[in-house]
Amino acid sequence: MKYGDTSSYIHPEGWLFVGLFGIAAIALSFVGWPFFMIGLVLFGWCIYFFRNPPRVTPIRPGLVVSPADGKIVAIEQVKPDAGLGLGDQTRTRISIFLNVFDVHVNRSPIAGDVVHMQYRQGKFLNASLDKASVDNERMAIALQLTGEHGYAGQRLGVVQIAGLIARRIVCKAQKGQPLKAGERYGIIRFGSRTDVYLPVGLQPLVTVGQYMLGGETVLADCLSHEVAREGEIR
Repeated sequence: MKYGDTSSYIHPEGWLFVGLFGIAAIALSFVGWPFFMIGLVLFGWCIYFFRNPPRVTPIRPGLVVSPADGKIVAIEQVKPDAGLGLGDQTRTRISIFLNVFDVHVNRSPIAGDVVHMQYRQGKFLNASLDKASVDNERMAIALQLTGEHGYAGQRLGVVQIAGLIARRIVCKAQKGQPLKAGERYGIIRFGSRTDVYLPVGLQPLVTVGQYMLGGETVLADCLSHEVAREGEIR
């Protein structure tokens, strides 16, 4: 069974917490009915948080899909940190904020081989803030793209970033491992941010404020020559 397979509704990383929340709810029932109801609500939320839904990932070569559920809070042109293994050329960074009600399973944005990994300790600022990409604890991987498209051989970065509540980043990818688009490789607990660094020159097909579905929503297309999109809330 692959990591985070959908043979179980609950992600493997969540079973311990679901058990603890269940025990807590039972313990609270001996204190009083109102306390039991609070424990029951928290138990239900824990199950909901660690849900591991299947997704229908578009598999046409060159499509970059969202690595996580959540809202796009920033699309910026940046020079990646040296430790990300992406070189020093300016590239587009798409930042996705996950609140405590979003699915927190992380998926590979595109088919590629893991060629670089870096874990870095840091702060636990609100993950919706821009400086969270630089200051917060994070786990980054760089993928060397594979497939039949013009960006094959170039690198794409995806970064799991801890948040104000999130204190645990789980990454099961390994250096040298090939990943398929939409394949699960990790999870963040409990509220976080995921950044995607597109290959140099690739334009995003999404805008700030859009809500993403991990493994489904297309962020960019390596076979497209469309310019970066603009959008507004209406």
